[in-house]
Amino acid sequence: MEGHPDFKKYELRSEPALQIPGLEIYPDRRKIYRDRREVSLTAKEFDILCCLAANSGRVMTYAQIYQQVWGDYVQDIENNTIGYHICHLKEKLFLSSACPSFDIRCVRSVGYCFELLPEKGVV
Repeated sequence: MEGHPDFKKYELRSEPALQIPGLEIYPDRRKIYRDRREVSLTAKEFDILCCLAANSGRVMTYAQIYQQVWGDYVQDIENNTIGYHICHLKEKLFLSSACPSFDIRCVRSVGYCFELLPEKGVV
């Protein structure tokens, strides 16, 4: 790199990994690991997970999720589209874990919430 200073201006800023017990999300590499095993997600599933995890504990409305993931605003959002992707995302994330440390909760007629669950034995 020292011999080629112009390469510095093309270097991307590295985003830190989001780490939750049992889950690691690497936005700049577009990879996630569940219990240290890579989970293969579609582009939309990955974007939805990042959107929800980055806003952990907050209810994200269908409109907010749609705008973040699809990048545009529509008057009548098709909630089933988001629900379809969430369903497949949950299948992939929770398939191999007997004791999940987080959940993606549906808030009926509103949206979804990424929640950290209390550890077993902790009151």
